[in-house]
Amino acid sequence: MKKISRRSFMAAAAVSVAALALTACGGSASSAASSVASSAASSEAVSSAAAAELTTVEAGKLTMATNATFPPYEMTTDSGEIEGIDVDTAKAIAEKLGLELQIDDMEFDAALLSVQQGKADIVMAGVTVTDERKAVMDFSDSYATGIQSIIVPNDSDIASPDDLAGKKIGTQRGTTGYIYCSDDFGDDAVVAYDNAVQALNNGQVDAVVIDNAPAQEFVAANPGLKVLDTSYAEEDYAIGMAKGSALEDAVNKALEELKADGTLQAI
Repeated sequence: MKKISRRSFMAAAAVSVAALALTACGGSASSAASSVASSAASSEAVSSAAAAELTTVEAGKLTMATNATFPPYEMTTDSGEIEGIDVDTAKAIAEKLGLELQIDDMEFDAALLSVQQGKADIVMAGVTVTDERKAVMDFSDSYATGIQSIIVPNDSDIASPDDLAGKKIGTQRGTTGYIYCSDDFGDDAVVAYDNAVQALNNGQVDAVVIDNAPAQEFVAANPGLKVLDTSYAEEDYAIGMAKGSALEDAVNKALEELKADGTLQAI
C-alpha cells in the first residue's frame, strides 16, 4: 500500500586469533601472551580515552531508552532481564565507545521524549524516522529494515491492505503504524493501544497494523490469529538522539564498524 524508506566484538575473538597467529609464526606462547596483553591494554586505553571525550547523560555510561514490548528487538524475560536485537546492538555500540550500557524501560512515547529531554542518550525500540520526529530529534544511519504487517483473525475477510477500508484498526500507541493508518483511513478508523493484539483478541478491532518481527511473535503466542502475506509498509530502523547530539558521529562510526566486521548481521 505504501513503501517508505527512512534514515533512519569482538575483542575476545581478536585476542584469540592474534595469539594463534603469533604462535604459528614461531613466537613462543609467553611472548604471544605478552603481546596480546599489551595489545589489549592499548585497546582499553584507546577506548577509555574515546569515552572520556564523549558527553553522556551519566559519565561512563550509554543510556538507552526503550519500550521492551517489541520482540524480538526488545523484550523482558521471565527473570526481568531485557534482551533482544536492539539490546545486543546497543551493547556492541557501547563497547565500541568504551561505555557501559544502561537500559531504561518505559512507554514508547516516553522513550522518544527521553532523548529529547536529555534523560537518555539514545532511544532504540524499532524506531522509524519520520519528518515529524526529525523535527525534534536526530537519527543515526539505519541499522535494520522493518516491515509493517497486518494481523487478523484466521476467519477474517481482510486479505490485503485495501480491505482495511471501513474496518476498525488497532495499532501500538505512538508508532508509525498509527501514523500510516490514520493518514490512509482517517483518525476515526484507528485506535492506539499499549497492547493492540490484546484488543484484537477481545474483538475491539478488526485488524492490527504492527512491525512484522513482533507480529510473528504475537501470532505464535496467540492461536487463532495470522499475519497477512501482503505487507502494509516497509521502513528502516534507526537510533534516535537529541537534536545536535555530539554522539551522532560516534554512533554512526560504531555502526559502520559493526556492519563491516559482521557483528550487526550476526545479531
